[in-house]
Amino acid sequence: MPAEAAAAALDAPAARTGGPKDDKPWMEHLVGWTLVVVLAMFLTQTGLITGLG
Repeated sequence: MPAEAAAAALDAPAARTGGPKDDKPWMEHLVGWTLVVVLAMFLTQTGLITGLG
C-alpha cells in the first residue's frame, strides 16, 4: 500500500507556495539593475567608492 500512495503522490500536481509568478522576468531584471546603479551612485557620493585610481 505505501508504494501505491507514493506513486499517487508523484502523479499529483505540485502545490503552489503563493510566491511570485514568473510572468515578467524583465521587470525583475530592470528593478535589480536600477537598485545596483542607485547603490553605486550613493556609495560614490558618500565617498565610500573613490574610483579605480
